[in-house]
This record gives sequence, C-alpha cells and structure tokens, in this order.
Amino acid sequence: MQIDLDIGQPTWDLALMARPAALQQDWSYGEAVTRLGGRVIRAGLVDEGVLIGLVQFTARKIAGLVDMALCTRGPVWLESVSDAKRQQAYRLLKTGLGLSRPRLVMITPDEALDAGTRRLSRVMTGHSTVILDLTQDLDALRAGFDQKWRNNLKAAEKSGLSVVSNGTKLAQYRWLLASEEGQRAARGYRSTPATLVPEFVEARQARDSLLILRADTGKQKQAAMLFLVHGCSATYQIGWLDHENAPRGAHNFLLWSAIEQLRARGVQQLDLGGVNTTSGAGIARFKIGTGGRVVTLAGTYL
Repeated sequence: MQIDLDIGQPTWDLALMARPAALQQDWSYGEAVTRLGGRVIRAGLVDEGVLIGLVQFTARKIAGLVDMALCTRGPVWLESVSDAKRQQAYRLLKTGLGLSRPRLVMITPDEALDAGTRRLSRVMTGHSTVILDLTQDLDALRAGFDQKWRNNLKAAEKSGLSVVSNGTKLAQYRWLLASEEGQRAARGYRSTPATLVPEFVEARQARDSLLILRADTGKQKQAAMLFLVHGCSATYQIGWLDHENAPRGAHNFLLWSAIEQLRARGVQQLDLGGVNTTSGAGIARFKIGTGGRVVTLAGTYL
C-alpha cells in the first residue's frame, strides 16, 4: 500500500459522487478551510494500483513547534477493505503525510471501532450523529418518522405555511448566517463557523451545492434551514426559527421539503449533524424522530 499526496480534485470528486461521505472529507470543504486561513493535507490510499481510500486532514502548528494533523470522519473507503489493510493504512498515515517531527497525527474514523483502530490510543470519545438514507422512497421515509414527529409535520402542512427556496447568492442568505452567529453567541455552543458556508459554495463553483429553504407566512419569515450538498451526500448545517411566531412543526415541514428536493437532486445520504441529549435534548429528539440511523463514532485516535 502507498500514500498518494498528489491526488487531484477530479479524481476525488468523482469518487465521492458514488460513495456517501462526511462533509469534512469533501474536497471543497478543505478548500473552504484553506480560504479561511487553515491548512489541509489530502491523501489517496493506493493498494496494488487501486485507489481504495481518501483521507483529508486539517493541519496546524501547536505552540509553533508540533505539527498536528486531524482527520475528521475518515478515511473514506472506496473498496471493501480487510482489517489488516486498515491497520496498514493507519500506520502509513502516521508517518507518510510529510509532517516534520515532533508530530501528532489524529484520526476520527467514520466507522465502528475495528481491528484497524484498536492498536491506536483513543484520546477523545466519539460524538453521535443521525444519518438518513435517501435511497428509500418517500413513502418509506415518511413512515419512518415517529408518531409525534409526523403529527407535527401534519400540523405545519395545515397551518398555512409556505415553503420557498431562499436565494443562494451571499447577499440573499447573509441574514441567515448572521442569525446563526447570534444564536451561537447567545447559547454558547460550538459549531463550524458560519463563514465557512460561502467559502464552501465558492470553492465548489456551483450554487446548487447549497439548499436553503424558508417557511413563510405571507411575507414573514418563520423558519429556515440550510444544507450543504457534496458529492452524493448532504449535510444539515444551519437552522433558524422564530420561536415567538412560528407555527408548530415549521422545521418538520422544512426538513420534509428538503428531503424531497435532495432526493430529486440524486442525494443518497443526509447527515443531520450531531446529537447531544444532555445540553441539546430538544434538537436531539427532533433529529432522532426522523427515524434516521443514530451513528456513534469510534472517537479520536492518536
């Protein structure tokens, strides 16, 4: 097995059009990080001439001395890989990224703990997320909602709300980014900077990589959701709600509309993002209520 540090974007993007992957492993996500001042290392894992995996790291210097690289929710395996091959890949990545010593290479695999990770030291427990399989037909997806979630959706459908597509030029959705930054400051939670969104869209050079839906009553905004589309996957990135005026189930209505539109675009997998049943129980219930698969990542390994 070898590491290819010169892998190009066409090869990367083509592979992820056929294989669902996390946003953090998308080429344009790495470009957005670079535009915001970060450093990215990309590697292809090649075995007997076949590209079997892709790995994207963000990298930085710690205290101006230690080279640290972090792979979030990777590698993306493009082929069926044995435990022995995974172990070999992790060993190669520890030493083959061109980092100077001293160095730290950390990997958060987007998979259950397996023999490939057991020989590494876990330094952080894994978070959980909810994944919706959009290859199901719409009837099956709707039947998968729990009863309360479905009832809220029905209530919103009868409420007079209309779902509209918000424009995808930055000036047209800047209000939503500002709302997200305000929510983050008020509630004290951490998430990907809202400024990454326009950089991601610019890097992909396609506004169809962005889906923004609003729920309006007349000309009044009541709720909004923003999704990033990458390869054959999409990620729920930002949500906003007028808590005082929005009818019951406004976000249910928006998410259902997004599911319909994303499926029509050929998206196979929707990542609803992290669930935290301690400090974000309401949001966690909303995501889990979709009937999606709750995935707890193995953690971060050194």
